[in-house]
Amino acid sequence: MSEIADSTQLLRTAAKAADDKLGTDIIGLDVSSTLYITDAFLIVSADNERQIGAIIDAVEEAVQRGHDRTPLRREGRGGDWVLLDFGEIVVHVFSAEQREYYALERLWKDVPVIDLQLSDPGEHDSDEPGSDAPR
Repeated sequence: MSEIADSTQLLRTAAKAADDKLGTDIIGLDVSSTLYITDAFLIVSADNERQIGAIIDAVEEAVQRGHDRTPLRREGRGGDWVLLDFGEIVVHVFSAEQREYYALERLWKDVPVIDLQLSDPGEHDSDEPGSDAPR
C-alpha cells in the first residue's frame, strides 16, 4: 500500500471514531501536495467540551487499536479545540465557534477532499418512537 493510501486508511479510522461519537461536519482534506509535514487533515465539530473530549478519546483508541499508533503530540486551546498529530494525519476537533473562527476549510479550499466513507448523516437520528437503532 502506498503512503497516501495508508494515510487515508488512518484518516478513515479516525473519522469513523469521530462519527461514532456524533461528531458533525466531518471532512478530510488531502494536504500532501501542499504540506510536507503531514498528508491529511481531519476536521470535526462537536457541540461542547465534553463531546470534544469523547471524540478525541475515541479517535486515539481507534487509531491505537486499528493501526498501533499513538499521537506524536496533542495540543489544544481550552475545551473548544483539540489537535491530535499522528504524523501522517492531523485531527482537529473544534467547537462550532472555533471552527468558524479558524475556517480551515477556507484556508485549504484548493486541496482535494477525501472520501471518508462514513454513514449517511441522518443515521444517528434514532429518537423516533419504536426505533431499535443502537446508540
